[in-house]
Amino acid sequence: MRIAIDAMGGDYAPREIIKGVVEAAVGLPAVSKIFLVGDSGAVKSELGRFPSISEKIEVLHASEAIAMNEEPAMAIRRKKDSSIGRAVDLVKNGEADAMVSAGNTGAVVVAATLKLRTLDGVERPAIATVLPTQGRPFILIDAGANTDCEAKLLVQFAAMGSVYSSAILGRSRPLVGLMSIGGEDTKGNEITKEAFGLLSKSGLNFRGNVEGHDLFKGETDVVVCDGFVGNVVLKTSESVALAIGHWMKQEFKRYPWRFLGSCLLFGALKTMKKKMDPEMYGGAPLLGVNGICIITHGASSSRAIFHAIRVASEAVQQQLNKTIVAELAKKGGN
Repeated sequence: MRIAIDAMGGDYAPREIIKGVVEAAVGLPAVSKIFLVGDSGAVKSELGRFPSISEKIEVLHASEAIAMNEEPAMAIRRKKDSSIGRAVDLVKNGEADAMVSAGNTGAVVVAATLKLRTLDGVERPAIATVLPTQGRPFILIDAGANTDCEAKLLVQFAAMGSVYSSAILGRSRPLVGLMSIGGEDTKGNEITKEAFGLLSKSGLNFRGNVEGHDLFKGETDVVVCDGFVGNVVLKTSESVALAIGHWMKQEFKRYPWRFLGSCLLFGALKTMKKKMDPEMYGGAPLLGVNGICIITHGASSSRAIFHAIRVASEAVQQQLNKTIVAELAKKGGN
């Protein structure tokens, strides 16, 4: 299995990207080749920090990089030799089975959509991200690719999310919920109310609307929404998790006896931190394009990159796109 990596994307590129790639080359035996796409001088300089480099790793030069604040469509069109564009090209040309980027999310979506095109039955791709709950993790889709959606697109997202939930999380018949402001089918804006009717007839295992306070109960496997709502939910969740961790540290340090108590709780706190850590779930796949593209957080550490590569390899092994096409055809998603 061959994975292309955007070596220049992310807040800590190329150092953290390359460290994660070196770890993946050793720790993921299913991956036979990793292409590091980016400025060859900078990439090779970082690789020189490691005493030994796996023969699986190959550096491919790309003379340009897309910054986080660049307008995605314009950047992809103007920067023909960007690390994001070249990584997607490797997938398009069959030289890589998947690509991973911690760079400009919009640029990855544009490049993948223009170069790879969408799967049969898919009008727009969507980002699917895994979030932890009180019980089992769930898939949030769309997490940022489409800020405005028609109701029929939400049905397609739900179908793709269900396939991903089955393939990656092992859910036999994923329970699908529609993000809204109330549990009743009459609640929500016109788009969500129309989507409620379409999802009810879709053949998916649809439970109805899901409110914000229900998200983390672990009772739903796939929660569908447009990318505007999804991205707000995702980033708010990450922010709250960081805030809780900060508050707990402050309170434990306030008095000596609290600090001693925290020592007794060390195991439980460590487990809770692990459950809340988004890096453990790897990157978020851009579902619906004709190739495997994994988007991970701009602030990704080497561990996040390792797990993003793992998720990419699992998606390839599970023949994710083939299953999505079959599911959309069966459910009438197109």
